[in-house]
Amino acid sequence: MTPAPQASTAFRLAISQSEVTLDVRQNGATIRALMAEAKRLGAKLLHLPEGSLSGYPGDPASKSALAGWPVDWEALAEEIELVARDAGEIGVWVVFGANHYNGPDRRPNNSLYVVDGSGKMRARYDKRLLSFTEITDWYAAGQSALTFEVDGYRFGCALCIELQYSELFLACEQLGVDIMLVSSYSDDPAFALLAAGHAALNSYWVSLAAPAQYSHAVPSGLADPNGDWAARCPHVASSELVVVDIDRNNPNIDIAVNKRRPWRRVARQGDIYVDERRDTGSRSESESAELSHPTRSLNCQPGGAHG
Repeated sequence: MTPAPQASTAFRLAISQSEVTLDVRQNGATIRALMAEAKRLGAKLLHLPEGSLSGYPGDPASKSALAGWPVDWEALAEEIELVARDAGEIGVWVVFGANHYNGPDRRPNNSLYVVDGSGKMRARYDKRLLSFTEITDWYAAGQSALTFEVDGYRFGCALCIELQYSELFLACEQLGVDIMLVSSYSDDPAFALLAAGHAALNSYWVSLAAPAQYSHAVPSGLADPNGDWAARCPHVASSELVVVDIDRNNPNIDIAVNKRRPWRRVARQGDIYVDERRDTGSRSESESAELSHPTRSLNCQPGGAHG
């Protein structure tokens, strides 16, 4: 008897490097076009950059234009509704960046909106660790991590400069995240290095979505649990996307996901070291002193040659 085929464990993700402008109507049209393309390519979720719908004060011209937040918040709210409507009509999840209005007397949040394939607004992540400029002149800080699940995969969220805080990524690993969605508005090539590093250190996937105008330095793409780039958008200053299948049963990431990650959890928990620490505590004072000066045991002498 021929065995029944196994259900696919793969999740097809689309990562975009959309052109981010200060025109929310233009941004909305761009996002909806990318959603349609992602659906055509079989993706279940589209990930977009920081400020991809609202625009972002990431350069001198944008800072000047947005000073004091002279924003048409009603237009932004309408575009959010249109994105949600299209998500429901075509059946694709979308995670996009937008400023969140908190009223006339409070600064907005720098946020990621999560809309599901039925068009429902499922969650919003507010950036927690802000840059000096953001907290001084622009935004209020968020307070909580966000995770959500789609087809058995757990997603976490981060925004731009939060790549520089490894504790956020470790916390998401401890929350059981499989895929981190990092939306950025930066032309610093180090951000791509950090994304790949967090993927390797935490043995999960990291999707990095950056704007098209910075693709020369930080192309959008997906780093796998080994820290390798599984897919990247081209270095072109126009809206593009790349799709990639994420599969936790892929043998190429088996060691990272099924061995390194569980072992790191056990090691951090610490119980495996209890007996070893007890043995160390019973050693003689001279042995302990020797251990406290590792250069002695290496016999490092001035002027000596060591293999």
